[in-house]
Formats: sequence, structure tokens, C-alpha cells
Amino acid sequence: MPTERTSAGDPARTLQLLWQDSPADRPKGPRRGLTVAAVVTAATGVADAEGLDALTMRRVAKDLGVVPMTLYTYVPGKAELLDLMLDAAYRRMPRADTAGAPWRDRLTAVAEENRALYARHPWAAAVSTARPPLGPGLMAKYEHELAALDGLGLDDVTLDACLTHLLTFVQAWARAAADARAAEQDSAMDDRQWWEANGPLLARVLDEEAYPLAVRVGAAAGAAHGGAYDPEHAYTFGLGRVLDGFAPLIDG
Repeated sequence: MPTERTSAGDPARTLQLLWQDSPADRPKGPRRGLTVAAVVTAATGVADAEGLDALTMRRVAKDLGVVPMTLYTYVPGKAELLDLMLDAAYRRMPRADTAGAPWRDRLTAVAEENRALYARHPWAAAVSTARPPLGPGLMAKYEHELAALDGLGLDDVTLDACLTHLLTFVQAWARAAADARAAEQDSAMDDRQWWEANGPLLARVLDEEAYPLAVRVGAAAGAAHGGAYDPEHAYTFGLGRVLDGFAPLIDG
């Protein structure tokens, strides 16, 4: 389960900051010239390099060269800061112009844009957005992504459901890919090396006659992918099946 979620702070204060409807971005405090944008940039740098566990107001203040209390004159706390970070990441996303392209190509582009987002900001995949940050970055992202499904004969509720399903797949894939990278780093072995080391241990205790399908299919998948899990294959295969699932709704 995600340890962080958006829209967990003061909603009124968060919306003010997201839409810049407050004087909070004005220089104040001991370091004149510090802005909300500078705080968000510094916090994003920490999360990109070390993950959300390393992100604290104290750590961001240290990187900015101010005392921690100074940050609270710009951002109420970590919950609101996380919303600002994610919305800023949304604003910076490149958005391909796929107008006129086949619907599969348009949705593939949306998936790739989100995949690239998680590559730039791995921490974003671990954040629950069930209650999304309602900022300009999110709204621009949502408008752009809805356009990939607009005009295909879907009613509005189904259109939103299809987009949500696609984005949920990409986020889940990004989390699994991140877990695979972490396992490789922690063990100092890639998946193939891990199985070469541990496969013989399993062979000593595994009764192949008791699990014939598991042995046959596992061996075939392992030979094809070099391990139990191949992130690239999982993404390509999974995205294809998501789009196939949409086909009866759209082409039908």
C-alpha cells in the first residue's frame, strides 16, 4: 500500500498554493528571494535522488540553506508540499500532438508520457492519487489525456473509466519495475544472476511431478526473459491487453 497520498493536507491552503491565489510566493523570512517554486524544486530534487522516505521539511530547508521554520512561511507542511511537487511534475510533462492518429496510437502515447513521468520521478509511482492534487498541472494533464479518447463514441463516464484504467496500469507497472530495480540493487545481482545462484537450491527440494505446470511454464518464461519478471515485456504485453480490452467499446 502507498505510504503517501495526495490531498492529505489543508485543502483550502493547498488550492491557494496550487493556483497561486495567495501572497505565499512573495519573498519573506531571513532569506529574501526564496519562493514556493524554489521549495518545490528542492523537494523534488531530494525525492528524485533518494525517494520520499528522505523527504522532510528539515532536509529541504538544509538544501536551501535556511532554518526549517522558514519553509513553513511558504508551505504548511509535507502533505501540501507533496501536492505541489506532483502537480509541478504534471505541468512539465511533454504532451505529444496525436490529433488524427488512430486511437491505439493516441492511447499508447498517453501511456508512454506517464511511463516517462515515472522514469523521471520514480517516487511519483508510489503516491496514491485517489484524491488527486487539483492543480493546473493535473487539469492540463487530464484535458490532454481525455482528448485521446474523445470522439470515439464513448459516453463521458466510460471515457473517464477507460483513461483511469490505462493510467492505473502504467502506475502499477512503474511500481513493479521500481521493485525489480530495488531488488537488483539490494542483492547486487540482476535477475538472471539471482536465478543462476538460487535455481539449484530450489531444484533440490522441488518435486517436479507435484507441480508440472509451474515447472514447465516457469522454465519457459525464465528462458524467454532471463528471470521471473521482465519489466519491458510486462509493459508491452500489459499495454496491448489493456488496449484490446477497449476495442469492443470503441470499434464495436
